[in-house]
Amino acid sequence: MENTERYSSDVAFTPAVKAVQTRLGSRGTYARQELGGSWTDRVTPELAEFIAGQNSLFLATASADGQPYIQHRGGPPGFLRVLDEHTLAFADFRGNRQYITLGNLSENPKAQLFLMDYAHRQRIKIWGEARVVEDQPELLASLLVDGYKAKADRAIVFRVVAWDANCPQHIPQLVDVEAVQKVLRERDARIAELEARLKAAEAGKPSRPA
Repeated sequence: MENTERYSSDVAFTPAVKAVQTRLGSRGTYARQELGGSWTDRVTPELAEFIAGQNSLFLATASADGQPYIQHRGGPPGFLRVLDEHTLAFADFRGNRQYITLGNLSENPKAQLFLMDYAHRQRIKIWGEARVVEDQPELLASLLVDGYKAKADRAIVFRVVAWDANCPQHIPQLVDVEAVQKVLRERDARIAELEARLKAAEAGKPSRPA
């Protein structure tokens, strides 16, 4: 008989989802995970460290009648901030001004963040509720990253309900262009240094007798 206790993973594992899990044979595995502690409902130090390195996210929302929408948001590493162990926030930089996400959140606060680290083949799914903040300039200023020139119009504040980390299966390993360029610059600088040292050493050698 299915346990009726509530778990943080119930935000995703609805009765309909659990019924499908039962029919397809995976319900026992997830039921045992629930008994072992279910999903984490707060920002742990490990999650905070992961978030600090991200320069991209996907934000999923839905209208009041359930029409889904996924929006990409990006910025310098650290643009997604941890405000406390239950709250995340980021500056909403000006885009194409369709405002679909803002409209959805005005009538349905339920949302999800999807974070992908392609270089290390990691992904984090975060369920919660989001709200638009347009009247707190101090908050918005605290979310800006020095040197990033994009115009920020408002803040999106996200309350964490639960999060889960997926296995790396089927995630392609992709490397950020800036990371590759940094490594290549360091390599080139090291080669130039070694060539200069070799040239100096050869210049200092005594000439061979004829």
